[in-house]
Amino acid sequence: MYRFLLPAILVGAACAAEVPYELAGHIVPEERASVSLFSVATPYSVSVLARDDGRFEFKKLPAGAYTLAIFVPARGEARKTVEVGPATADAHHRVSLTLHLKDSDFVFAAVRREHAVSTRQLSIPAKAQAAYEQAQKDLGRNDFDAAVTQLEKAVEMAPQFASAWNNLGTIAYKRRQFDRAEECFREALDQDPQSYEPLVNLGGVLVTEHKLDEALDYNLHAVLTRPGDALANSQLGMTYFEVGNLDLAEKYLERAREIDPTHFSHPQLLLAEIHLRRDERKKAAADLEDFLKHHPDWPQAALMRSEIAKLRSGS
Repeated sequence: MYRFLLPAILVGAACAAEVPYELAGHIVPEERASVSLFSVATPYSVSVLARDDGRFEFKKLPAGAYTLAIFVPARGEARKTVEVGPATADAHHRVSLTLHLKDSDFVFAAVRREHAVSTRQLSIPAKAQAAYEQAQKDLGRNDFDAAVTQLEKAVEMAPQFASAWNNLGTIAYKRRQFDRAEECFREALDQDPQSYEPLVNLGGVLVTEHKLDEALDYNLHAVLTRPGDALANSQLGMTYFEVGNLDLAEKYLERAREIDPTHFSHPQLLLAEIHLRRDERKKAAADLEDFLKHHPDWPQAALMRSEIAKLRSGS
Protein backbone atom coordinates (compact mmCIF):
# COMPACT_ATOMS: atom_id res chain seq x y z
CA MET A 1 0.00 0.00 0.00
CA TYR A 2 1.00 3.60 -0.54
CA ARG A 3 1.55 4.32 3.14
CA PHE A 4 4.72 2.22 3.03
CA LEU A 5 5.89 4.06 -0.08
CA LEU A 6 5.43 7.56 1.30
CA PRO A 7 8.55 7.79 3.53
CA ALA A 8 10.82 6.74 0.64
CA ILE A 9 9.28 9.36 -1.61
CA LEU A 10 9.73 12.05 1.03
CA VAL A 11 13.41 11.17 1.48
CA GLY A 12 13.91 11.28 -2.26
CA ALA A 13 12.68 14.86 -2.40
CA ALA A 14 15.85 16.17 -0.79
CA CYS A 15 17.97 15.26 -3.82
CA ALA A 16 18.28 18.01 -6.42
CA ALA A 17 20.66 18.65 -9.29
CA GLU A 18 23.22 21.35 -8.57
CA VAL A 19 22.32 23.60 -11.50
CA PRO A 20 21.97 27.35 -10.86
CA TYR A 21 18.60 28.81 -11.83
CA GLU A 22 17.16 32.29 -12.12
CA LEU A 23 13.67 33.23 -10.93
CA ALA A 24 12.11 36.19 -12.75
CA GLY A 25 8.82 37.42 -11.31
CA HIS A 26 6.17 39.91 -12.35
CA ILE A 27 3.59 41.24 -9.87
CA VAL A 28 0.18 42.07 -11.36
CA PRO A 29 -1.20 44.68 -10.81
CA GLU A 30 2.21 46.30 -11.13
CA GLU A 31 3.50 47.95 -7.97
CA ARG A 32 6.61 48.28 -5.87
CA ALA A 33 6.98 45.60 -3.23
CA SER A 34 9.50 43.96 -0.95
CA VAL A 35 9.98 40.40 -2.17
CA SER A 36 11.62 37.73 -0.02
CA LEU A 37 12.56 34.20 -1.02
CA PHE A 38 12.96 31.40 1.54
CA SER A 39 14.32 27.96 0.74
CA VAL A 40 12.24 25.10 2.07
CA ALA A 41 15.21 22.76 2.44
CA THR A 42 17.84 25.11 3.93
CA PRO A 43 17.94 28.32 6.00
CA TYR A 44 18.77 30.31 2.84
CA SER A 45 16.80 33.53 2.41
CA VAL A 46 17.22 36.69 0.36
CA SER A 47 15.18 39.83 -0.26
CA VAL A 48 14.92 42.32 -3.10
CA LEU A 49 12.77 45.35 -3.97
CA ALA A 50 10.49 44.92 -6.96
CA ARG A 51 10.65 47.76 -9.45
CA ASP A 52 7.79 50.13 -10.30
CA ASP A 53 6.76 47.75 -13.10
CA GLY A 54 6.35 44.95 -10.54
CA ARG A 55 9.32 42.94 -11.81
CA PHE A 56 12.04 41.30 -9.72
CA GLU A 57 14.77 38.65 -10.10
CA PHE A 58 16.62 36.14 -7.97
CA LYS A 59 19.75 34.55 -9.42
CA LYS A 60 22.00 31.55 -8.75
CA LEU A 61 19.30 29.45 -7.10
CA PRO A 62 19.64 25.67 -6.67
CA ALA A 63 16.67 23.57 -7.75
CA GLY A 64 14.05 23.13 -5.09
CA ALA A 65 10.95 24.55 -3.44
CA TYR A 66 10.84 28.12 -2.18
CA THR A 67 8.40 30.31 -0.32
CA LEU A 68 7.94 33.66 -2.01
CA ALA A 69 6.69 36.46 0.27
CA ILE A 70 5.46 39.70 -1.31
CA PHE A 71 4.93 42.69 0.99
CA VAL A 72 3.09 45.76 -0.28
CA PRO A 73 2.65 48.47 2.39
CA ALA A 74 -0.89 49.37 1.30
CA ARG A 75 -2.06 45.74 0.96
CA GLY A 76 -0.09 43.51 3.35
CA GLU A 77 1.77 40.29 2.66
CA ALA A 78 1.01 37.44 0.24
CA ARG A 79 2.86 34.12 0.15
CA LYS A 80 3.20 31.54 -2.60
CA THR A 81 5.20 28.34 -2.99
CA VAL A 82 7.44 28.30 -6.08
CA GLU A 83 9.06 25.24 -7.65
CA VAL A 84 12.44 25.90 -9.30
CA GLY A 85 13.83 23.13 -11.47
CA PRO A 86 14.04 21.57 -14.94
CA ALA A 87 10.29 21.22 -15.48
CA THR A 88 9.55 24.86 -14.63
CA ALA A 89 12.59 26.49 -16.27
CA ASP A 90 13.37 27.31 -19.89
CA ALA A 91 16.49 26.25 -21.80
CA HIS A 92 18.46 29.01 -20.08
CA HIS A 93 17.51 27.75 -16.59
CA ARG A 94 15.18 30.72 -16.10
CA VAL A 95 11.86 30.31 -14.28
CA SER A 96 9.36 33.01 -15.24
CA LEU A 97 6.49 33.66 -12.85
CA THR A 98 3.54 36.06 -13.14
CA LEU A 99 1.73 36.66 -9.86
CA HIS A 100 -1.85 37.84 -10.32
CA LEU A 101 -2.47 38.93 -6.74
CA LYS A 102 -5.97 39.61 -5.45
CA ASP A 103 -6.80 41.46 -2.24
CA SER A 104 -7.87 38.13 -0.77
CA ASP A 105 -4.31 36.82 -1.24
CA PHE A 106 -2.97 39.35 1.26
CA VAL A 107 -2.89 39.28 5.04
CA PHE A 108 -3.12 42.91 6.03
CA ALA A 109 -3.91 43.90 9.60
CA ALA A 110 -1.60 41.44 11.38
CA VAL A 111 1.23 41.95 8.92
CA ARG A 112 0.92 45.71 9.15
CA ARG A 113 1.45 45.42 12.89
CA GLU A 114 4.46 43.15 12.44
CA HIS A 115 6.09 45.52 9.96
CA ALA A 116 5.41 48.58 12.12
CA VAL A 117 8.08 49.85 14.49
CA SER A 118 6.72 49.19 17.97
CA THR A 119 7.95 50.68 21.21
CA ARG A 120 9.53 47.34 22.02
CA GLN A 121 11.32 47.34 18.65
CA LEU A 122 12.62 50.84 19.30
CA SER A 123 14.15 49.57 22.52
CA ILE A 124 16.43 47.20 20.57
CA PRO A 125 19.99 48.65 20.56
CA ALA A 126 21.46 49.68 17.24
CA LYS A 127 24.25 47.11 17.60
CA ALA A 128 21.69 44.30 18.00
CA GLN A 129 19.79 45.52 14.95
CA ALA A 130 23.05 45.67 12.98
CA ALA A 131 23.86 42.06 13.98
CA TYR A 132 20.39 40.99 12.83
CA GLU A 133 20.81 42.72 9.47
CA GLN A 134 24.23 41.12 9.02
CA ALA A 135 22.66 37.73 9.73
CA GLN A 136 20.17 38.30 6.89
CA LYS A 137 23.09 38.98 4.53
CA ASP A 138 24.83 35.83 5.75
CA LEU A 139 21.69 33.79 5.06
CA GLY A 140 21.66 35.14 1.51
CA ARG A 141 25.25 33.91 1.09
CA ASN A 142 24.45 30.46 2.53
CA ASP A 143 26.78 31.14 5.46
CA PHE A 144 24.46 29.76 8.10
CA ASP A 145 27.04 29.42 10.87
CA ALA A 146 27.87 33.13 10.55
CA ALA A 147 24.16 33.97 10.61
CA VAL A 148 23.67 32.02 13.84
CA THR A 149 26.63 33.82 15.42
CA GLN A 150 25.16 37.20 14.52
CA LEU A 151 21.66 36.30 15.69
CA GLU A 152 22.99 34.99 19.00
CA LYS A 153 24.81 38.30 19.44
CA ALA A 154 21.57 40.12 18.72
CA VAL A 155 19.51 38.26 21.33
CA GLU A 156 22.33 38.52 23.87
CA MET A 157 22.25 42.30 23.51
CA ALA A 158 18.45 42.43 23.21
CA PRO A 159 16.64 39.40 24.68
CA GLN A 160 13.31 40.99 23.61
CA PHE A 161 14.31 40.70 19.93
CA ALA A 162 11.54 38.30 18.85
CA SER A 163 12.43 38.32 15.14
CA ALA A 164 15.99 37.25 15.92
CA TRP A 165 14.74 34.41 18.12
CA ASN A 166 12.39 33.31 15.34
CA ASN A 167 15.26 33.33 12.83
CA LEU A 168 17.36 31.21 15.17
CA GLY A 169 14.49 28.76 15.50
CA THR A 170 14.00 28.55 11.74
CA ILE A 171 17.68 27.80 11.15
CA ALA A 172 17.68 25.17 13.89
CA TYR A 173 14.55 23.54 12.49
CA LYS A 174 15.98 23.26 8.99
CA ARG A 175 19.12 21.74 10.50
CA ARG A 176 16.87 19.22 12.28
CA GLN A 177 17.87 20.60 15.69
CA PHE A 178 14.29 20.37 16.89
CA ASP A 179 14.86 20.91 20.62
CA ARG A 180 16.73 24.13 19.90
CA ALA A 181 14.09 25.22 17.38
CA GLU A 182 11.31 24.73 19.93
CA GLU A 183 13.28 26.67 22.53
CA CYS A 184 13.81 29.62 20.17
CA PHE A 185 10.22 29.76 18.93
CA ARG A 186 8.92 29.67 22.51
CA GLU A 187 11.27 32.50 23.44
CA ALA A 188 10.12 34.55 20.46
CA LEU A 189 6.49 34.13 21.54
CA ASP A 190 7.34 34.98 25.14
CA GLN A 191 8.93 38.21 23.95
CA ASP A 192 6.12 39.05 21.50
CA PRO A 193 2.95 37.02 22.15
CA GLN A 194 1.18 38.67 19.19
CA SER A 195 3.81 37.61 16.65
CA TYR A 196 2.43 35.13 14.11
CA GLU A 197 5.59 33.62 12.61
CA PRO A 198 6.89 31.94 15.80
CA LEU A 199 3.33 30.80 16.57
CA VAL A 200 2.94 28.83 13.35
CA ASN A 201 6.59 27.72 13.47
CA LEU A 202 6.19 26.37 16.99
CA GLY A 203 3.11 24.49 15.84
CA GLY A 204 5.21 22.90 13.12
CA VAL A 205 8.07 21.79 15.32
CA LEU A 206 5.65 20.35 17.88
CA VAL A 207 4.12 18.15 15.16
CA THR A 208 7.61 17.03 14.16
CA GLU A 209 8.42 16.17 17.78
CA HIS A 210 5.06 14.36 18.09
CA LYS A 211 3.96 16.57 20.99
CA LEU A 212 0.45 16.37 19.67
CA ASP A 213 -1.62 17.91 22.47
CA GLU A 214 0.39 21.12 22.33
CA ALA A 215 0.65 20.94 18.54
CA LEU A 216 -3.14 20.88 18.29
CA ASP A 217 -3.46 23.97 20.50
CA TYR A 218 -0.87 26.03 18.64
CA ASN A 219 -1.89 25.01 15.14
CA LEU A 220 -5.57 25.60 15.83
CA HIS A 221 -4.71 29.04 17.19
CA ALA A 222 -2.64 29.73 14.07
CA VAL A 223 -5.57 28.80 11.79
CA LEU A 224 -7.96 30.94 13.81
CA THR A 225 -5.49 33.82 13.60
CA ARG A 226 -4.89 33.47 9.85
CA PRO A 227 -7.48 31.19 8.26
CA GLY A 228 -6.01 31.85 4.81
CA ASP A 229 -2.52 30.58 5.65
CA ALA A 230 -1.76 27.32 3.83
CA LEU A 231 0.96 26.34 6.30
CA ALA A 232 -1.27 26.71 9.35
CA ASN A 233 -4.06 24.69 7.72
CA SER A 234 -1.67 21.98 6.57
CA GLN A 235 -0.06 21.64 10.00
CA LEU A 236 -3.45 21.47 11.68
CA GLY A 237 -4.47 18.77 9.21
CA MET A 238 -1.26 16.86 9.97
CA THR A 239 -1.95 17.10 13.69
CA TYR A 240 -5.50 15.78 13.35
CA PHE A 241 -4.15 12.96 11.18
CA GLU A 242 -1.64 11.99 13.87
CA VAL A 243 -4.32 11.91 16.58
CA GLY A 244 -6.57 9.78 14.35
CA ASN A 245 -9.26 12.30 13.43
CA LEU A 246 -9.29 11.72 9.68
CA ASP A 247 -12.38 13.83 8.98
CA LEU A 248 -10.84 17.00 10.40
CA ALA A 249 -7.46 16.11 8.94
CA GLU A 250 -9.05 15.94 5.49
CA LYS A 251 -10.88 19.23 6.04
CA TYR A 252 -7.77 21.25 6.82
CA LEU A 253 -5.49 19.51 4.33
CA GLU A 254 -8.03 20.19 1.58
CA ARG A 255 -8.13 23.82 2.68
CA ALA A 256 -4.33 24.02 2.48
CA ARG A 257 -4.39 22.53 -1.02
CA GLU A 258 -7.07 25.02 -2.06
CA ILE A 259 -5.03 27.98 -0.79
CA ASP A 260 -1.70 26.87 -2.28
CA PRO A 261 -1.70 23.63 -4.30
CA THR A 262 2.10 23.81 -4.68
CA HIS A 263 2.69 24.23 -0.95
CA PHE A 264 5.92 22.73 0.36
CA SER A 265 4.10 20.76 3.07
CA HIS A 266 2.61 18.57 0.29
CA PRO A 267 -0.96 18.19 1.62
CA GLN A 268 -1.86 15.92 -1.32
CA LEU A 269 0.37 13.15 0.00
CA LEU A 270 -1.38 12.95 3.35
CA LEU A 271 -4.77 13.27 1.65
CA ALA A 272 -3.82 10.25 -0.45
CA GLU A 273 -3.03 8.32 2.72
CA ILE A 274 -6.39 9.28 4.23
CA HIS A 275 -8.24 8.13 1.14
CA LEU A 276 -6.30 4.87 1.08
CA ARG A 277 -7.23 4.16 4.69
CA ARG A 278 -10.85 4.54 3.63
CA ASP A 279 -10.23 2.33 0.59
CA GLU A 280 -11.03 5.28 -1.70
CA ARG A 281 -8.43 4.31 -4.25
CA LYS A 282 -9.54 6.58 -7.08
CA LYS A 283 -9.52 9.59 -4.77
CA ALA A 284 -6.02 8.63 -3.63
CA ALA A 285 -4.91 8.38 -7.25
CA ALA A 286 -6.39 11.82 -7.94
CA ASP A 287 -4.48 13.24 -4.97
CA LEU A 288 -1.20 11.88 -6.30
CA GLU A 289 -1.93 13.10 -9.82
CA ASP A 290 -2.62 16.57 -8.45
CA PHE A 291 0.64 16.40 -6.53
CA LEU A 292 2.65 15.57 -9.64
CA LYS A 293 0.87 18.32 -11.57
CA HIS A 294 2.33 20.86 -9.15
CA HIS A 295 5.65 19.08 -8.50
CA PRO A 296 6.72 17.79 -11.93
CA ASP A 297 10.39 17.53 -10.90
CA TRP A 298 9.66 15.20 -7.97
CA PRO A 299 12.61 12.73 -7.88
CA GLN A 300 10.33 9.71 -7.35
CA ALA A 301 7.78 10.76 -10.00
CA ALA A 302 8.09 7.52 -11.98
CA LEU A 303 7.48 5.44 -8.86
CA MET A 304 4.48 7.58 -7.99
CA ARG A 305 3.00 7.23 -11.50
CA SER A 306 3.32 3.47 -11.18
CA GLU A 307 1.46 3.64 -7.88
CA ILE A 308 -1.25 5.79 -9.50
CA ALA A 309 -1.70 3.21 -12.27
CA LYS A 310 -2.14 0.45 -9.69
CA LEU A 311 -4.70 2.50 -7.80
CA ARG A 312 -6.62 3.25 -11.00
CA SER A 313 -6.60 -0.40 -12.08
CA GLY A 314 -7.67 -1.64 -8.66
CA SER A 315 -4.68 -3.96 -8.35
